[in-house]
Amino acid sequence: MNDPYVVLGVSPKASDDEIKAAYRELARKYHPDNYTDNPLSDLAKEKMQEINEAYDAIMNSRRGNNGRSANNGSGEFSHIRNLVFTGRLEEAQELLDGVPVASRTAEWYFLNGSVQYKRGWFEGAYSSFSTACRMDPQNPEYREAFNRISRQSGRQYSPYSSSQNMGGCVSCDPCTSLCIADCCCEMCGGDLIPCC
Repeated sequence: MNDPYVVLGVSPKASDDEIKAAYRELARKYHPDNYTDNPLSDLAKEKMQEINEAYDAIMNSRRGNNGRSANNGSGEFSHIRNLVFTGRLEEAQELLDGVPVASRTAEWYFLNGSVQYKRGWFEGAYSSFSTACRMDPQNPEYREAFNRISRQSGRQYSPYSSSQNMGGCVSCDPCTSLCIADCCCEMCGGDLIPCC
């Protein structure tokens, strides 16, 4: 592969944001969908693959992964990343949903959170970004996404997401939610549910 910085047209001293901006611009320009029924279609696919590989190589080296792809080298997630960044959320979500649960890496959760965030589904995005950070706590891109949504929602990380507890309250654990629900039942004449 050619020098990834040359492929993206950025300096090795460029910030992560500058690299992402260059990647997005090139992805919009060379995306194969722009060349449907065009004799340059194959060339655009090759160029898009080169752009994805260059971006992955730069970001992985900056994360300290020694060039190891975040998705075990399958290339699947770089394509999904491209779909997310170009706004093709339905296609991205369909591909993400097709990944078996056992194969869902931190990158999968980050991209899933990105799709949900762009759709305005902030609870799901918060949960996915949180999981990505737990799986790969040294990744600055995941941390930034999680911090951004945390600031927007005014929440701090809690090990109990709303999907895990009955009351939808991130500050309550499931046992507390169960006790609160029991109290409500008691007031209506229900039976007592034993708690831990």
